[in-house]
Amino acid sequence: MKLSSILKVAALALPLMMASCGSHKKVAQGPVVLTPEEQAKKDFIGQVQDNAQTAKFITSKVKFSVEVGPQKLTLTGNLRMKRDDVIRLQLMAFGFVEAGRIELTKDYVLIMDRINKQFLRVPYAQVDFLRNSGLDFTTLQSLFWNELFKPNPNSVMKHTNDTTMNYTTVDSGDDMVITMEAGKMDYSWLASKNTALIRMANILYKDKYKGNSQLNWDYDAFEPFGNKMKMFPTKSAITLTTPDKEVKLGMTLNYLGEEDEWETRTEVSSKYREVTVDEILRRFMAL
Repeated sequence: MKLSSILKVAALALPLMMASCGSHKKVAQGPVVLTPEEQAKKDFIGQVQDNAQTAKFITSKVKFSVEVGPQKLTLTGNLRMKRDDVIRLQLMAFGFVEAGRIELTKDYVLIMDRINKQFLRVPYAQVDFLRNSGLDFTTLQSLFWNELFKPNPNSVMKHTNDTTMNYTTVDSGDDMVITMEAGKMDYSWLASKNTALIRMANILYKDKYKGNSQLNWDYDAFEPFGNKMKMFPTKSAITLTTPDKEVKLGMTLNYLGEEDEWETRTEVSSKYREVTVDEILRRFMAL
């Protein structure tokens, strides 16, 4: 066949090929039909998400405990949270003196030792576990507020090509296990089948060279809260495990409320000295 004839055939075939590709594209973009089991799992995740609080503020008295190896510390204090803005824990010594403060905002983590006038304020990217696990303010807020979350894609995309990070569910007796994977990260939640309340959240960062790090957050003692009387956990048991240490935190909330008249940012006096997390933790343990 002459070259001119081949070109004519190719020119005639090209529109047909384009039409064929377009037809396949339309089919690929059609609605996804779920099986009854898949639909039930999707509906369950929707129920879990519907349990999220609608309140703008959550405030409470709190009993706070820290355990690092043989060292244990118990303090009382206040928890103040404003949706999409700040999470603040004020820790009291002897019941009336503010010993420390932890403040989480979208931009930074602030830890203050009031007694020794020391502080640490850094962006999330400078806290190794938070950076590696894709934890930012939004995800930490979801943990404090007992909600499902999806990790910050900007933090985990270096470990994965998955940009969807969809939930999957597995039946586990009286509970459903909701999971999600993103590269080196495994996220999982345990939610009651009957209530669709999250009873546990777990975040695992896998590193075969340096060792795994894991954050486990257990929720208990749910009470009705807010105008819509949605259930909120008043007890939390938090365990952070790294290759070097294990830190256990406990929170018990009392007198849940929606107080909104408080300053949402802490000003650090020039009298305070900036130190490391380990230095502040050692000071707290000595109280």
